[in-house]
Amino acid sequence: MTTAIVLGTRPELIKMAPVLFALEDMGEEVLLIHSGQHYDDALSESFIRDLGMRKPDYYLEVGSGTQGYQTAEMMHKLEKILMEKMPESVLVQGDTNTVLAGALTAVKLGIKVGHVEAGLRSNDRRMPEEYNRRIADHVSHLLFAPTPDSASILESEKVWGKIHMTGNTVIDACERYVQQAEEKSQVVKDIPFDDFILVTAHRAENVDDQTVLSGLVETLINAPLPIVYPLHPRTKKMLEQFGIYDKLANSENVHLIPPAGYFDFLAMMKNCRFIFSDSGGIQEEATSPSIRKRVLVFRRSTERPEAVNTGYATVVGTDPEDIAKAIADEVSQGQTPSVPSPYGDGTAGKNIAKIVMEAIQ
Repeated sequence: MTTAIVLGTRPELIKMAPVLFALEDMGEEVLLIHSGQHYDDALSESFIRDLGMRKPDYYLEVGSGTQGYQTAEMMHKLEKILMEKMPESVLVQGDTNTVLAGALTAVKLGIKVGHVEAGLRSNDRRMPEEYNRRIADHVSHLLFAPTPDSASILESEKVWGKIHMTGNTVIDACERYVQQAEEKSQVVKDIPFDDFILVTAHRAENVDDQTVLSGLVETLINAPLPIVYPLHPRTKKMLEQFGIYDKLANSENVHLIPPAGYFDFLAMMKNCRFIFSDSGGIQEEATSPSIRKRVLVFRRSTERPEAVNTGYATVVGTDPEDIAKAIADEVSQGQTPSVPSPYGDGTAGKNIAKIVMEAIQ
C-alpha cells in the first residue's frame, strides 16, 4: 500500500510532517511529492531540514507564475507521477494551489483524496485560497476537520466524503519542536530589542495593494513597540516596486530579517510580546500550549474563527488607523488567553494516519 503526500509551501511542510512520521511509523509506504510552490530555499529546504523530514521523492519545480499557470503546471507534472505510481490515496493540506492541483489530479485518476485541515471558510471572494479549499473539500473522500466548527461547515455543505474531526497537526508540530527551537536557534540573540512585536505579511490582497502596503509601512515605523519583521520574498518585491522598501528598512523601529526557518520562527513567537500577521497558520500556532501568544490579524476576515472566539486572535482589518489603535491597545492592555488551544491536543497526525490506513486496506 502506498500513500502520496503532495505539498509545496512552508505551512504544508509543517502541518504534514506529523502525518508523514505517523504513517511511516505504522509501516505505510509514503510517496513524498514537493510541488515547488515555495521555491526559495529559506521557505522550503530549511524547513525540511529543521523538521527532520526526509527529502521528497519528487520535486515538480513549478516555481512562481500566475494562479492558472502554477496550478496547471503542477497538474501536468503530477499526473505523470501518479499514473506511474498509482498510490491508493493522495493527501493534501490546506488551501494553496498545490492543494487544488493535487486533489483534482488524483480524483480524476480515480485515486482517493484526503484533505487535511478541511472545512475552513473565510467567505472572502477576494482570496484565491477560498476557492482552493472549497473545491478540495468537495472532491475529497476523507475530510480531516481540525475543529467541531469546521466539521459543521462540511456537514452543512453536504460534502460527498467522510468527515473526521481530528484536531490540527500544527499543534503536534509546535509541541514537538519548540524546545529544540529555543535550544538551537540563535535568531533572538541577534534581535536588537528586548521586547518586540513579531510581524509577517505576504498575502496578495495585502502586499499587492499599494495603498494597503504603504499604510502598513507607516504603521510599523510609528508603532509604540519595536518591530521584528522576517520579510517574505513577495513582500520585499512589492515594497521595492512601490518605492517604499528603503523607508521601512531605514527605520530604527523596524528590524528586517530574511525569511526565517522553522526553528527561528518558533523561537521568535515564543519570545515576542504578540504577533501581527496575515497568516492563517500563525493564528493556530500561537495557541499552542508552549507558545500562547495573541495575534492581531492583518485581514478583513479569517477562516480561523476558533482563534478569535477563544481570545487568541483579533481581526483588525487593513485600515492604518484601525491597525495603529489595535497595536496601541495590545501594547498597553493585552493579556495572554487562559483557555486551552481550540486546535487539539497534539495527536492529530496519529489520528489522521490511522484513518488513512483503515480507509485504504
